[in-house]
Amino acid sequence: MTRISKKWSVTAAVAIAIVAAITIAHAAQEAKTMKIHLTVNGKAITSTLIDSETTRDFVSLLPLTLTMGDLFGREKYGPLPRAISEGGKRTKGYEVGDVIYWSPGPDVAIYYRHDRQPIPDPGIIVMGKIDHGVEALDVPGSVKVMIELVK
Repeated sequence: MTRISKKWSVTAAVAIAIVAAITIAHAAQEAKTMKIHLTVNGKAITSTLIDSETTRDFVSLLPLTLTMGDLFGREKYGPLPRAISEGGKRTKGYEVGDVIYWSPGPDVAIYYRHDRQPIPDPGIIVMGKIDHGVEALDVPGSVKVMIELVK
């Protein structure tokens, strides 16, 4: 083998290794991403969930149909059939579209409007974010919501 062909062989091997590493990293990231489908008054909403102990425990409850009440004209919340893990990171802030766990409930909630008010103790655990369609929750009063894992 000539010196040039050896150099090209090493370069090709490195390139293949890089592509393989990127592919494996992408597959691992995809495996950690979970999606849920919510149906609200016949409208479809999709949410991407983060990988956490809290989220995995929430997903174990699905499918669920909840009557979600309205709180402060900013969020819809509904009672879970049981408390779930509190292993996710707590925060006292939120963004529109956040899907969260409120452990004192125990409730799942989705923020559809921001009122700049902080969340009281013990804070919330964000489980994911609505991808599109959060405006379907911006209606007065309670809504019936069906939540299913996208497979």
